[in-house]
Amino acid sequence: MENREQRWISPDDWLEVVRQEYLRDLILPGGAAVKVVVPKESSDREPIMEGLRALANRENFAFASVDAGATKIHLIDRLFHAVAAQVEWNNLAHSFVRQLLTEGYSLPAEGASLDLAGLAQLNGRDKTWLTQEINKLLESNLVRECGMCQEFRFAMIELCREAYGEGLLQEGVVEEWLRGELRRISAMKRCTIFQKIARHNARHMLLSLAHWLRVAGKSGLILALDISRYTVDRRPKEPDGTLYYSRPAMFDAYEVIRQLIDGTDDAESCFVVVLSTQGFLDLGHRRSLYNYDALRLRVQDDVYDRRRPNPLFTLIRISKAAEPLGLSKEGGAP
Repeated sequence: MENREQRWISPDDWLEVVRQEYLRDLILPGGAAVKVVVPKESSDREPIMEGLRALANRENFAFASVDAGATKIHLIDRLFHAVAAQVEWNNLAHSFVRQLLTEGYSLPAEGASLDLAGLAQLNGRDKTWLTQEINKLLESNLVRECGMCQEFRFAMIELCREAYGEGLLQEGVVEEWLRGELRRISAMKRCTIFQKIARHNARHMLLSLAHWLRVAGKSGLILALDISRYTVDRRPKEPDGTLYYSRPAMFDAYEVIRQLIDGTDDAESCFVVVLSTQGFLDLGHRRSLYNYDALRLRVQDDVYDRRRPNPLFTLIRISKAAEPLGLSKEGGAP
C-alpha cells in the first residue's frame, strides 16, 4: 500500500459531500468534476453505486454506469456507446419539444402524444403551416447550439422531429447510431450525418450529451466508471465471459481518465466517478496508479491532514468502517 497512513471516509459521508458541495453548488450551475474512488473492501462498492443512483434520481440528473468487465473503457467510443445505451433519448426529445412549444401553443396533457394533427386541431391551425413553423423553431434553437458538436445537434433535431411525427429517418435509426449498433452509415444521410461515432469524435459526443441533458430539462449527468478490471494482472484459467486487459490497454484506460480530468473546463454539468480497487494504490503493483505519472500527478493528494480525511480530494478512499465526519445534513460543516 501507499507509504503513509490511510484516512478513510464512509460512503454516507462522502455521498452527502457530493450532494451538497458538488451536485448542488458546482454541477447544477454548469460545472464539472471527476473523482477517483477506491473502496477498502469489495462490499463498500455497492453503497457507492446505489448512493450515486439515488442522488441522480433525487436531484433530477441522468445516471449511467459502465463496468470495464463488460465494456472496453480504454476505447472512448465504446465508453460513449455504453452510456448512450442507458439514456432515454426519446423522452428527452419529447421533453425538449414540449418546452419549445410551451409559449405560443396549446399543448395536450403531460405525457400525451405530440402528434401534429392533434396539435393543429388543438391550436386551430392548418397542419402544413404548423409543421413548417415547428420545424423552423426547432432548427433555430438547435442548429447553432454551440454546446454540442454538429453531428450530435443534427441527431437531436431528428429525434425531436420524430417526437411530433415528422422524422426523416426510419424510427430507431438514430438510437442505433448513438449506441454504435448501426450497420450502414448511409441510413443517417438524410439528416446530414455521414460518419459513425469513433475514437476521433466520441469525447465531443460525450460532452454534447451532458449539454443536451440540461437543454432537455435534466440537471446534468452522473457517470460512474468501474475500472477495477484493468488492475487485474492475470486472467482466470477458465473463461468467465467477461473482459480482461493487457498492460497497454490499462495505460490507455488511465489516459482516458486523465483526459476526462483535464477536460472538466470544457464539460458542462457532468460529475464522473471512477471506481477502482486497492491494487490501484499499491506501490508494488504492476498496474497501480504509480505506473502512470500523467494520471498520478492529477489525483494524488500531496498535502493532507494526518488526523482527518479531506472529502474534497480528487482521490477518495471509502470504507463503511470509517469514523463519521460529523457533517451537517444541510450546511456541510463539521
